[in-house]
Amino acid sequence: MSPASASADKTERLLNLILALKSARRPVSKQKIRESLPAYAAATSDEAFDRMFERDKDELREMGIPISTTVIDVLFDDEVGYRIDSSETTLPAISFEPDEVAALALAARAWSTASISGAASAGLRKLRLAGVEIDESVAAGAEPRIRTKEPAFEAVHAAVSALQPITFDYRRNDGELSTRHVQPWALKNWHGRWYLTAFDVDRGDERAFRLSRFEGTVRRKGRPGSYAVPSDHVPEVALEAQPPEPVGTAVIRVRHGRGHTLRRNASRTTELDERWAEIEVPYQRGTTERDVVALGTHAVAVSPAELVTGVRAALQAVADAHGGNADAATHSDATGGPA
Repeated sequence: MSPASASADKTERLLNLILALKSARRPVSKQKIRESLPAYAAATSDEAFDRMFERDKDELREMGIPISTTVIDVLFDDEVGYRIDSSETTLPAISFEPDEVAALALAARAWSTASISGAASAGLRKLRLAGVEIDESVAAGAEPRIRTKEPAFEAVHAAVSALQPITFDYRRNDGELSTRHVQPWALKNWHGRWYLTAFDVDRGDERAFRLSRFEGTVRRKGRPGSYAVPSDHVPEVALEAQPPEPVGTAVIRVRHGRGHTLRRNASRTTELDERWAEIEVPYQRGTTERDVVALGTHAVAVSPAELVTGVRAALQAVADAHGGNADAATHSDATGGPA
């Protein structure tokens, strides 16, 4: 079992124990707890169950969750029951400042449609059948879930948790579709969008993928726990290196034989004459300006106005530094390449 999977199982086991003890109106015997909760019922021996249960009790108490122990029958003082008193775990009324309310509202967007998990529900049902009175209101909303509009989210999240390689079809900024084989490292919400950081097996390097660009089904491609995430991996670093999102279309004129980087991303190319061509590319603020400026007199920005202004400002800065002017730097005597 992978470390991530073991941690998830332990978290679910502790949560189910809390629900069982907090939902019961009277103390519950250790035997009924074992019979009712799947993780304890799966214990291979009485000793294994006792060790697991005692460890879990100690951990919950260290977390500040009070578990009371009560003799169930005065005639048999060796049989005790366990319970978590709701009144001892209920917070007093709290007031918030407007900015705190706004932060809570944002957090709530990621915790919508909470429901009790299947394992916990089954455990409470067994306790009820065993004659334990259950308070259903305590269990409401015990399993938070994150809802997203990206169809790939659940499959990718499962792969990240299980450390399991996956393969998927991915559409790049330029619209090209390719199949990627990766080892998922982390899921991160970055500027309102979900991204996967991963090791790209084919390219032999770290990459970041925007979930909304996944096409079709995410396929598992290897065993869970078959790799490890680098201890120094910081998702934000990989996402900072992501190229900016396109904000429209840029029209640029380039000399023949020049601007291969721009031409690769062109959605349309029109030959103007024997020396110039006009191309349309996705406009990425900063990046497109940089690519045009790098070509010097071999490229001319046509639109949008923001691109033209940015290119002219960058060239003017270069011209000022060398005692010239941007108009001279961008002027062309070709009929297809306007100044």
